[in-house]
Amino acid sequence: MVNDKTLRIVYNMVQEIGVEATAKERGVSTKTILDYLKRFKSKNLDAEIIEENVKIKKQVQKFQDTNRIERKAFREYARVENAVSEQNKEFIKLLERESFNTFSPSPIELKDINEVDGYGIIQLSDWHLNELVNLPNNKYDIMVASKRAKRFIESAIFDFVSKGIKHVLVAFTGDQINSDRRLDEKLNMATNRVRAQFLAVELFKQMLEHLSLYFTVHVASVSGNESRVNKDWEWSEACVTDNYDYSIHNILRLLFKNADRIHFCGDCEVEKVVSFGGKNILLMHGNQLGKNYDVSISKVKARYSAQNIKIDFLIFGHLHETRICGLYARSGSPVGANAYSENGLQLSSISSQNIYFIQEDGIDGRQVILQDTEGYEPYNIHEELMMYNAKSASKLSNTKTVFQVVI
Repeated sequence: MVNDKTLRIVYNMVQEIGVEATAKERGVSTKTILDYLKRFKSKNLDAEIIEENVKIKKQVQKFQDTNRIERKAFREYARVENAVSEQNKEFIKLLERESFNTFSPSPIELKDINEVDGYGIIQLSDWHLNELVNLPNNKYDIMVASKRAKRFIESAIFDFVSKGIKHVLVAFTGDQINSDRRLDEKLNMATNRVRAQFLAVELFKQMLEHLSLYFTVHVASVSGNESRVNKDWEWSEACVTDNYDYSIHNILRLLFKNADRIHFCGDCEVEKVVSFGGKNILLMHGNQLGKNYDVSISKVKARYSAQNIKIDFLIFGHLHETRICGLYARSGSPVGANAYSENGLQLSSISSQNIYFIQEDGIDGRQVILQDTEGYEPYNIHEELMMYNAKSASKLSNTKTVFQVVI
């Protein structure tokens, strides 16, 4: 009686040296070897071999998949690094060729013109300075943005002077430019993205200079979600620095490092608490808040309270719709209505920003409407650098071609 082990040995020998050589090696006839093979196959003993082969194949496939993932990760990393390198090169070229405009107001004497040591806040949120809007009820580009900026600053100066304000906090609450986050566009549109940053810095620089003629200016910034460089939003401080708001803040900080009347409150972060005018003011973009603001804001305040920090007022943006309450305020956007907000979200918007007056018993906020810019001169802008991404319209990319027959 031949056991299964012998049948397997014979089978393996036949696979290696053939039937005749196996018969000669074992001292039996070829007929006997063929009988062994027949009995081996009838017992289906090759199933274990197949299983072993499948196991080996799976290991090989796993190795191939690992290599493929590693190669893909390296390609993604290399493309991001190339994109950042190209962007930095373009920025250096731009700085070598151009210089930032400096605000040139009517000659006035720089002095403290207020008798009361008051405190005010200007919020700059959701400017989207590389966005183009062309709707029947709203137009927006960098020139319109510059005019709305001029109107906003002049209105804020008038209100602050009338209330005896000496110190102004300029709160940047994110999304100062848009970002297309596809890697190919990072490579192919480096010049455009650099120009958007350059124009944003140029505009904000002149706004800060204008304010500094009347007040001591303090600048604090947080990052927005639309201005992120990477595809996904990350919450860690290290990842938040990969953001155009962060770049704009730090370029401005370098430009004003020797300014006497303009001071920066640290770096650009996810959230920032600023102690100003006797109040603890929390700045954030607003994308981290839930739909129920009262509940979300209570949780945020409780989180800071656990760190022995009492939040007196919360300032944010994000939704492009103004809402001012006793304990928090949300800013609108100077962009106003765009294709996405009107057709995609079914929201009606108007161009606006907020200013705030710090009082002993709380913070009083006011919405400044900026829609109409007729009669307002813009800040100085390098017109030859103006390029735009019509991003609001691209979000509604379900387009159709219609042929109209005119008789």
